[in-house]
Amino acid sequence: MNSTNMLEFKGISKSFTGVRALQDISFGIPKGHVHALLGENGAGKSTLMKILSGAYTKDSGEILIDGRTTDIRNTTDSEKLGVAIIYQELNLIPELTIAENIFLDRQPINRGLIDWKRMRADAQEALQQIDIELDVKMKVGSLSVAQQQMVEIAKAISLKSRILILDEPTSALTESETEKLFSVIRRLRSQGITMIYISHRMEEIFEICDSYTVMRDGTYVTGGAISEVTANKIIEYMAGRSLSQVYPETEHETGEEVLRAEHMDNGKEVKDVSFTLKKGEILGFAGLVGAGRTETLKAVFGADKKAGGKVYINGKECRIRSPREAIRHGIGFLPENRKEEGLVTDLSVMDNIVMAKMENAFENGRFSVKKASKLCASYIKSLLIKTPSEKQKVKFLSGGNQQKVVLAKWLNCDPDIIVLDEPTRGIDVNAKFEIYQIIVSLAAQGKSIIFTDVFRTAQRRGRTGAKRHCGLRNRRHQHHRRKRKDMGHIFRCSDYGHYYKRNESAHPVILS
Repeated sequence: MNSTNMLEFKGISKSFTGVRALQDISFGIPKGHVHALLGENGAGKSTLMKILSGAYTKDSGEILIDGRTTDIRNTTDSEKLGVAIIYQELNLIPELTIAENIFLDRQPINRGLIDWKRMRADAQEALQQIDIELDVKMKVGSLSVAQQQMVEIAKAISLKSRILILDEPTSALTESETEKLFSVIRRLRSQGITMIYISHRMEEIFEICDSYTVMRDGTYVTGGAISEVTANKIIEYMAGRSLSQVYPETEHETGEEVLRAEHMDNGKEVKDVSFTLKKGEILGFAGLVGAGRTETLKAVFGADKKAGGKVYINGKECRIRSPREAIRHGIGFLPENRKEEGLVTDLSVMDNIVMAKMENAFENGRFSVKKASKLCASYIKSLLIKTPSEKQKVKFLSGGNQQKVVLAKWLNCDPDIIVLDEPTRGIDVNAKFEIYQIIVSLAAQGKSIIFTDVFRTAQRRGRTGAKRHCGLRNRRHQHHRRKRKDMGHIFRCSDYGHYYKRNESAHPVILS
């Protein structure tokens, strides 16, 4: 045992119903380090962290914290040892206040009653330790995602955590919010807190992390100081091969207009937004978090009520007041939050794929498990979904494979128009490339795509006639022109929507 390590894994193994998730994982993390845990979706990162946090129990191996062997059987054991985890899907109760969330299930008691004054004072102190100013009487539901994340960190501070796990912490943050988070992380590091940082964003890894570990297929690959490795090398370690191409090429013609939205307005974030979509076209929506991209598309799809605006499909006005009506008009929608809005994670892969149009699995007027199974097998094969079988519960799949299940569900409805809201959020570079390939293939088949992750596919495909952008900055609609420039600039700023590009015939729409 290295005496400077705060945390060490020794020979950790874990299996689920005969499927080996982890095999003999061994590595250590020095005290006070921000340690990047890297790997493709399905590499075993989440399983290992759930073992550390007490959500899962290991089959074999040892976990040492501060040089002592531990016995972590549940989340309570983990908390007592000073381990806290902040999941990508934040674990807070919106209806409760900041103070109530921070001290949930451990409120200070005075003479048999909750000591509200002390609880609020202690909550304020926890926020002050990370230099965050918020009224602890505010309900968490009124906070931004970034602010909720700070509440989670403050909760960890109040628990006297020595090890903090951050799972994709910047996936829904703006540039300025990310900088604030990094400031908090540096502050915690200076206090000697050890952090495990899970992210697929290489630029963040090299900015904030001190050391790294790469996992692949449930095994340890390599690790070391972040200063001694390159981003390309890490990607090679993750994928197990050299990745010469990150974005797929496409060359195909677009057809006639299939969708036109005029003066869309939801009475809140969306004000007077208009755009058109052609057959076989990939139309990109870009902008900062909170710019109204998702809200615009949900208004078109009928998932959110609109205060004004018209939608035309194939030149005919359509009154879409619900997702059911949108599906009937040939529109599918992959939501940004796949776990809450796109999947029923406790159901199987097969159940999720057929649920939007179960009649496709009917035979002689009745649901046929055999036909459903055959239908799902075709999507599992064509979309390269990694799962032991169609009977596997979706919650046990990696993020990339969960996203493919959502896509399969909508492809089963055979839509002409597919809306993809941040389809590569929280998935690794290899899974992203597979998703991109699927999108390009669908467009080549004549499907029309609206895509809100536009800058991540823009590098390779902006020069064809099949690509346009709608950039969303804030609320006011305006037309903006810009000559094409170095695609590298677009990629570098992709997460923040600062740049866009267009082809000669397209006018990007920017909301500001």
